[in-house]
Amino acid sequence: MRLLTLPAIAIVMAMMMAPMAMLLRYSLNIYTPTELMVEALTLQNYVQVFADPYFRDVLILTLEVAAATTALALIAGLPAGYTLARMTQRWKMWLTLATILPLMVGNVVRSAGWLALLGNSGVVNSTAQWLGLAQQPMQLMFNRWAVIGVMVTIVLPLMVMTLASVIEGIPRNVEEAAANLGARPFTVFRRVVLPQAMPGVIAGMSLVFILCMNAYATPVLIGGPRFKMMTPEIYQQFVGLNNWPFGAALAFMLLVVTLVFVLGIGVLLQRSYRQRT
Repeated sequence: MRLLTLPAIAIVMAMMMAPMAMLLRYSLNIYTPTELMVEALTLQNYVQVFADPYFRDVLILTLEVAAATTALALIAGLPAGYTLARMTQRWKMWLTLATILPLMVGNVVRSAGWLALLGNSGVVNSTAQWLGLAQQPMQLMFNRWAVIGVMVTIVLPLMVMTLASVIEGIPRNVEEAAANLGARPFTVFRRVVLPQAMPGVIAGMSLVFILCMNAYATPVLIGGPRFKMMTPEIYQQFVGLNNWPFGAALAFMLLVVTLVFVLGIGVLLQRSYRQRT
């Protein structure tokens, strides 16, 4: 049976590795204003990424936003995923559809919807001024927490569905046995359900973290032009400045950092719960 999966794995790996190899090759070239890209084998672009404080701050901000969004999505997604997994079949289908429905709308459209709600002339500010709660429009956008909050709403359905699919496979009699032995509901969830749901936690956190590290529409629309994250900066290097070698170096650096953090999260969570159990 494993041999039957080899063609699909080979196709996926080829489709992934070929662009990554081309990206790595471009990142070793040199940019010149006249010829745009000159073939070379140099680490100059990577040295510039670490030497320039601006790009270091952009990378750190991207990591902070992705980590905060992943943590908040996990905190909100655990009770929602558990409720969805333990719900009766009568209501589970409708709640599952309600959870999946936002995924049918693109991130640009959802971010634009939040823009209409939180903008200076948006629904929230207009209502607050009409009720007399604010004399001037409140600054609800163009800051870090606005970006994090909107990104949580975008990735939360993915976290909930990932956790619910794993929790649904945990037998209920295990929870009932722990409750019969005197464990309170929170203790049952923390000591019984959560360790068994750890594969879903790791998968959900990895998926959300990767999406947040590569977010483009939300930082641009909600964060504004002064809020700099890696993906908009990569787009600016490629399209705005035509600096393909440096843009490729930024993109490849983002890929490596994302993979390192995702693997690190998985290893740390597995070791932590393996020691506790």
